[in-house]
Amino acid sequence: MIKKMAISGIFISMALVLSFFEGMLPVNFGIPGVKLGLTNIVSLTALFILGPVSAITIQLGRVILAALMFGNMAGLVYSLAGGLLSIFTMILLYNIRRPLFGIVAISVLGAVFHNIGQIAAAAIIVSDLRISYYLPILVLSGVASGIFVGLVCKYLIKGMLRAKYIHISNPITLDRL
Repeated sequence: MIKKMAISGIFISMALVLSFFEGMLPVNFGIPGVKLGLTNIVSLTALFILGPVSAITIQLGRVILAALMFGNMAGLVYSLAGGLLSIFTMILLYNIRRPLFGIVAISVLGAVFHNIGQIAAAAIIVSDLRISYYLPILVLSGVASGIFVGLVCKYLIKGMLRAKYIHISNPITLDRL
């Protein structure tokens, strides 16, 4: 239990560093709100290594601490809506007993639902559903970033298994890599 808590703390720290780093990247996709989603590498890896409860804890910790540390309290609602919908979607897909979805597909759907959560929050805040016209663009960017994050996680976890840094005893988890 204490080891899992310590690893969760390390994962939150890694997510915060990636969040900071991603904010500093001079990458401009020309579309507001489109990012690589580097912090999702940590969330998805945590889901596969530590399990759903730790993944939710890490997601919440990262979102709240990033808002506090980097001064983006206005974006907290959007980050919470997107982050929670994303992690719950990934957990739902992860918990399907037969491995219908591999890690890349889980990542893609998590990224898409992250964008859906953010658009839903924005529609509620501005009281205008017309903002949903922006959703197709965000879905496409979510698919692209989801593929990138899923592949990074796949090879990261496989490398950690080969180096014996982690042990995954659940055969369903291993089948999804």
